[in-house]
Amino acid sequence: MITRQIRVTGHVQGVGFRYAIAREAQRHGVRGWVRNRRDGTVEALLQGEADAVRRVVEWARLGPPAARVDTLSERDPEPGLEARCEGFEARPTL
Repeated sequence: MITRQIRVTGHVQGVGFRYAIAREAQRHGVRGWVRNRRDGTVEALLQGEADAVRRVVEWARLGPPAARVDTLSERDPEPGLEARCEGFEARPTL
């Protein structure tokens, strides 16, 4: 199992990005969470088998049809975020 944290910039809020990535993660058996950030980005924590997490990250590089992804940054999770998640959830804006 791996854990990756991503941040997506562009026209990614108000277009269903959080709900679409949650569906995509669940489809691949990836656990974690997604939330909007006040700076206009979308942030997600993804946990699962390496190939499944990679597929979700690749999907997020495009996003849902109404989105315009400018950049996607990917990294190891911030300290304290590496705890095992159960399921996948959309969290409130931070």
